[in-house]
Amino acid sequence: MFKNQIGAIGALDLGSALANCINLSNLTLHLKSNLIGDEGASGLSSALAKCINLSNLKLKLDRNQIGAVGASGLGSALTNCINLSNLTLLLSQNQIGAVGASGLGSAIANCINLSNLTLSLHDNQIGVVGASGLGSALANCINLSNLTLYIGFNQIGSVGASGLGSGLVYCINLSNLTLYLHYNQIGDEGALGLGSALANCINLSNLSLELFGNQIGAMGASGLGYALANCINLSNLTLNLSKNQIDPVGATDLCSALANCINLSNLTLDLDLRNQIGDECASALGSALANCINLSSLTLNLQKQFIYI
Repeated sequence: MFKNQIGAIGALDLGSALANCINLSNLTLHLKSNLIGDEGASGLSSALAKCINLSNLKLKLDRNQIGAVGASGLGSALTNCINLSNLTLLLSQNQIGAVGASGLGSAIANCINLSNLTLSLHDNQIGVVGASGLGSALANCINLSNLTLYIGFNQIGSVGASGLGSGLVYCINLSNLTLYLHYNQIGDEGALGLGSALANCINLSNLSLELFGNQIGAMGASGLGYALANCINLSNLTLNLSKNQIDPVGATDLCSALANCINLSNLTLDLDLRNQIGDECASALGSALANCINLSSLTLNLQKQFIYI
């Protein structure tokens, strides 16, 4: 449903109906771009709390004027859904803040049977506290094999990114990981925190890191390189570090690490804009790619760099 002007009352009525469907195992609700607000979200939450047999749940509630109260209510409902194995929760462009994100995190921490989790909190002002709360939650989800997080434009900073990393350390069974952390000012310290976590995820086969616009410099790029060197089972890698401040040293460390990823079949590397990779990095990248003999698809975006022939 898109722009159907469903408000709190409509959501409450929908929730009342769902409350009777206690045997549901699969539920998908598309309510994007309506006006359900905190009251409507709380009504839906009351219904979900009774659907204790759910194993697959997908909620699309982006752009609905949901705040901390509504998000926390959803979290309380999810606490009852302990049998969930697949959860998709899309809450982008609401106003849940740190309190709402922490409430959701506490709920997810109880869903210990999750194998697939997609969480979109893009542009919600969750900040350091919210991101750290999500990290604490992920530490409990040790059975996750597929994780996608959209938390760009949230001002999580270096501490928040490191908090997320602290949780990811425990997700050792991950095979597919996608992180959208763009425009979050994570800097070198945050990139190092994420790198330390990824170095433990040795079973990853598919990794996508969208870290553009984050003030990452040489140290952060080197830390990410160290992590990638441990992920020897990667077959698909997308790394977007455009609009950062990576110098030739950091870029060289990053590119050299790719030499260990000998099983790569698909690689997308974006170091466009504001980075200064230079000739040395380009040479290291070439040497690394020479080891990736299984590559079938390669995309390199190195525009506006000082590379000389």
